[in-house]
Amino acid sequence: MTVSGTHQDLALNLRLLCSYYKSIAEVCRRLNINRPQFNRYLSGQYKPSANTLRRLCEFFGVEVHEILMPHGQFERLVQARPPSMASAGQQESELEDHVAQLSQVSRAGLERYLGYYFEYYLSMSTPGKLLRNLVCLEQRDGQVVFQRTERMRPQHGQPPCHNRYQGIAFLLTDRLFLVDYESLNHHEITQTILFPSFRNRVSRLTGLKVGVSDNSERMPCCARVLYEYLGPTVQLRRTLAQCGLYDTADPALDTSILAAVNNDMAPHELLFRARH
Repeated sequence: MTVSGTHQDLALNLRLLCSYYKSIAEVCRRLNINRPQFNRYLSGQYKPSANTLRRLCEFFGVEVHEILMPHGQFERLVQARPPSMASAGQQESELEDHVAQLSQVSRAGLERYLGYYFEYYLSMSTPGKLLRNLVCLEQRDGQVVFQRTERMRPQHGQPPCHNRYQGIAFLLTDRLFLVDYESLNHHEITQTILFPSFRNRVSRLTGLKVGVSDNSERMPCCARVLYEYLGPTVQLRRTLAQCGLYDTADPALDTSILAAVNNDMAPHELLFRARH
């Protein structure tokens, strides 16, 4: 592509920034911008609108006045800035590559785990209580992602409180790995490792969860966890209404679930271990 328009410096500066990514197609995809329109910016035929120019600068990590500099001056700026904006873009691209590679490796076999689950574990912030959450695993853009919703039962006269976690799931060798983050307040990352099911139908999955208590103490904790499969679809409002904190003495709770998430350790155990 030759640069021959009236916005040559801007076009050359954009091409320089794009050169630190795998392809122009990747830049357009991540910017959600039309490729033919972007090509016109790269050729110097057109200058982006003020709004589009701001979007481009935010993506590449430069200021508007910088991207409009003469190309030679801008090139020296990019090369001299530590850590360079180009390096940051390249690292982000490499991170996406790593996630895509893990997704490719783990894709086979994950489809059978798609759907809704109740998640059970002893609460990290309210000792002695059992927490029941709703988890939904679904396939999106070639990856298995999930949403985990915690519903805290309301105080008298108050609406229920929800924490929502967004994450990605992997099936690596013979373990399910779920990594998520709290998406409303961005105050927690959790990891859950589950044994896969070797039965014809998925019913229950057990393993361990690592996170922090959702209170002022924010104590790092590890707990046994159980996932109970509900099916590919649920009546969402009714199912969420069943989530929340339960007293472990509640007669409505399945005793086999309570036994599976009990956080006891045998005298000979030196590490806290999951139980199949």
